[in-house]
Amino acid sequence: MAIAKEKGFFAHHGLDEVNLVRESSWRGIQDGIAGGYLDAAQMPSGMPVWLTTGGMNNKPIPIVSAITLTRNGNAITLDKRFQEQNIYTLSDLKRMLLESTDTRHMFGVVHPASMHNLLLRYWLAAGGIDPDRDVSITTLPPAQMVANLQSDSIDGYCVGEPWNIRAAVEEVGYTIATDLEIWNGHPGKVLGVREDWANAYPNTHVALVKALLEACRYCMDTNNHEEIREILSRGEYLACQMEYIYLGDYGSSDYKSLVCDLNPTPKQYAHHQFYGQGVNRPSRTEHLWLMTQMARWGDIPFPRNWVEILERVCKVSVFSVAARELGLSDLTYSRGPIHLFDGVTFSAEDPIAYLNNLKIKHDIYMAEVALDAPMVARSA
Repeated sequence: MAIAKEKGFFAHHGLDEVNLVRESSWRGIQDGIAGGYLDAAQMPSGMPVWLTTGGMNNKPIPIVSAITLTRNGNAITLDKRFQEQNIYTLSDLKRMLLESTDTRHMFGVVHPASMHNLLLRYWLAAGGIDPDRDVSITTLPPAQMVANLQSDSIDGYCVGEPWNIRAAVEEVGYTIATDLEIWNGHPGKVLGVREDWANAYPNTHVALVKALLEACRYCMDTNNHEEIREILSRGEYLACQMEYIYLGDYGSSDYKSLVCDLNPTPKQYAHHQFYGQGVNRPSRTEHLWLMTQMARWGDIPFPRNWVEILERVCKVSVFSVAARELGLSDLTYSRGPIHLFDGVTFSAEDPIAYLNNLKIKHDIYMAEVALDAPMVARSA
């Protein structure tokens, strides 16, 4: 979003009146979209399904997503004191929890529908740790994670960069796992717009996707990274020092001093993917996985009309039009299943059987999610 604004991609596609609003938390994004104060937003990849299925106050708010803006970029950070206890792996963490059942351990995430929450829960459950019984999970704004870790209010967190690197730089935490090992290539942030707005202004929606796709391509070019870091460090965006902002340029010497050197944990921090083959096209299989995980933990019912939900949320056709008009029709996408670190393969064939086979989960309930009929799109 910031690069599309600062480098003129919005203006190039006729979006001269785009106004960016910085929110301090993802709750601000959900409230802005729900209240109609925001027409579109960069949001966690699970938020379009979460809002559409009534995750906010049990009131469905149809949201569509036509482009994935980033993949990867998340990690799980623990308080430095756990490193002193030789907690280097998931099994080490489970052992520690079993040995300290009288102590409640708190982890931070940024939103119930964020990939941070879903990845952390999946990682814990895969190691035999119930995220609702064996630990506690609380929601915090991303920028407050390091301060809460330093004050011992939380024991760890799962969040995007630069907050994992910052914990390492300030020597208050260390990264025990990154999304490179949990699910390499997962969707991180997506563009979400209200369905009524998308249908009222279909041409504007396509122009928005085109501008953001060009911004994603700009961000992927390592020649632009210093400039991008400077832009993001400004007060109107991340408002933090440039030394905390890295975009995957592992070759730089200053970055190498910060990479995770725990063995056998990852050798590098999670890195963002902004553009490329299979990066930006939205995936119904991925949205379905997000749906199953939110139902797994009781955040939403699993919709009986899940096929309808996916068709309403995931707008592959809008992305295809935007890519074609930009001359990027060579962007391909693999429709294969999702492979996660625990050896489980997820496909869209039978999500209910998948949920039933999970060992650690909340009581799952199913319900028909009643959605108003979409308004007829007009040419605007």
